[in-house]
Amino acid sequence: MSETTVNNSVGATLLSKIDSPADLRRLAPEQLPQVCDEIRRFLIDSLSVNPGHFASSMGSVELTVALHYVFNTPYDRIVWDVGHQAYGHKLLTGRRDAFVSNRRLGGLSGFPNPAESLYDTFTAGHASNSISAALGMAIASRLNGDAPLRNVVAVIGDASISGGLAFEGINNAANTPNNLLIILNDNDMSIDRNVGSLNSYLAHLTTSKAYNNLRYRTFRLLKKFHLITDRRRGTILRFNNSIKSLISHQQNIFEGLNIRYFGPFDGHDLPTIVRVLTDIHDMNGPRILHLRTVKGKGYAPAEKDPASWHAPGKFDPATGVRAETLPSADKRLKYQDVFGNTLLELARANDRIVAVTAAMPSGTSISTMQAEMPDRVFDVGISEGHAVTFAGGMAKDGLKPFVGIYSSFLQRGYDHIIHDVAIQKLPVVFCLDRAGLVGEDGATHHGAFDLAYLRTIPSLIVAAPADEHMLRHLLYTASLTDDAPMAIRYPRGKGENADWHCKMKRLEIGRGRRLREGHDVTVLSIGTVAADVRRALDRAADEGISAAHYDMVFLKPLDTAILEEAARSGAPVITVEDGTVNGGLGGAVAEWFAAIAPAVEVTRLGIPDRFITQGTPAELKHLCGYDCDAIYDAVTSKVRTKNSEK
Repeated sequence: MSETTVNNSVGATLLSKIDSPADLRRLAPEQLPQVCDEIRRFLIDSLSVNPGHFASSMGSVELTVALHYVFNTPYDRIVWDVGHQAYGHKLLTGRRDAFVSNRRLGGLSGFPNPAESLYDTFTAGHASNSISAALGMAIASRLNGDAPLRNVVAVIGDASISGGLAFEGINNAANTPNNLLIILNDNDMSIDRNVGSLNSYLAHLTTSKAYNNLRYRTFRLLKKFHLITDRRRGTILRFNNSIKSLISHQQNIFEGLNIRYFGPFDGHDLPTIVRVLTDIHDMNGPRILHLRTVKGKGYAPAEKDPASWHAPGKFDPATGVRAETLPSADKRLKYQDVFGNTLLELARANDRIVAVTAAMPSGTSISTMQAEMPDRVFDVGISEGHAVTFAGGMAKDGLKPFVGIYSSFLQRGYDHIIHDVAIQKLPVVFCLDRAGLVGEDGATHHGAFDLAYLRTIPSLIVAAPADEHMLRHLLYTASLTDDAPMAIRYPRGKGENADWHCKMKRLEIGRGRRLREGHDVTVLSIGTVAADVRRALDRAADEGISAAHYDMVFLKPLDTAILEEAARSGAPVITVEDGTVNGGLGGAVAEWFAAIAPAVEVTRLGIPDRFITQGTPAELKHLCGYDCDAIYDAVTSKVRTKNSEK
């Protein structure tokens, strides 16, 4: 086996013949390692040119093959948590030939999607939901009288299991009749390294190999003689817990909840995984199988640096060189890096500033501050609700927390924003990365709703920068605002300007700016779509159309002076936003004009009232009707209609 590739000496002959798990189950056990090799080779070749989530899927190949080999899918249910690790699952479930379209417009989703396949049993994309969903399916199978009873398996990672929802599901599973199997895929990673006491606990959750072997052989013997039954389950489990605690000098948190625990086992030892799954296949009652895996397994560069190889972009399979690490003439920074560098700059000048992230220090570029000021940066793991309330507690006692979270993930902290921050007007700054259409990650990851769901919260300031300079001004303004919480949202990817650094200035809260004068039509935008508006209006100007353009900057409080100016002009109004038109800028402006100047016609451009698929941001903006062409069409259409009515 070479340093950077898996063993392909056997030739790709088995995977090409597997069109469903039924085909896989016809193979002899000794053929399964070859299937694993071929899956890894396929993933390396495919993802090197059509990027996706690489390291997680490479690390779960043996687990995926074993699950579909032992269980009767799709009758039996496999519920994937997050779904980063499910590419091998897609290859084995009839989507091998279509995988070339993965994460592309009109192609396969990058995550498990029930609309795509019967084998994708539940929507995945956000962490920690698998146990609750799988428990619901297990209960449904029992109440529906399914014969035979469906086996239901939740596959969850060691990062996701630290989320509060996962523990709520485990607690319920321990007290509800069910046959749920929870597989803990423990690779000591989320995207960045895992943090927290639970991660430390899992890292040390092991006893001697001799004890594990003895315990497992004893279990199989008791099962053979029908001595393990539901009636005897509690007594045997408590006795086992006592013996294990005595030998290992530790209490197993799962067995303490009366959930049978098996492991930890080597998650790449395929024969053992198949044997264990076969043995516990029909067992009643909840149980946990703990597997230790290596993220990026089978590809040396990914094994050495799993964080960078979580979603590495395009790369050279032979050398492991990633395209994004090569020198580039493009000196523009990603918005997240403008944020990270500016946050560090502000923190150097203000020792009250602290930063909080939920398992995404590198994904949000809070890692920039973390490298220099580790004592003032807090990675709380996959716990967005806790991150918000934790920040509220720090703000209550005089600190200035900046909370960096992806827009779609902050949805899980919504109640905490209201109850634990906004009611008390605590000066927490929410920095919403990946706002708007994020592209290839699709419906579960688009930051479509933040403008709408935040606008309804009293006392919360909501803003979006049109460019990198405005982002810096907003961050600086937020650092000086101590009488209210503030949310600043910005998109994935790079901005417009190479000269992103500028002298920061304090902005007036609730004040927008006029970018262009005009009288035929008025365009109101918020956020980085201002660049698309500018290009569209340049085209319209070439045709003699005079259009005004205002950058609103703040959604809340809304600059009503701009709206009054637009009303006085009498020109039709077009709003443009990289967010849902229901409840966002378009909704706010339409509400104001309906109450104050109902004669003014308002057209709203943005994300329509539906969930948006995967594709490039440019493709999706066109699909949703608010790219440069769509803005141009809306402007010219309004002017033509206006002229025809004269």
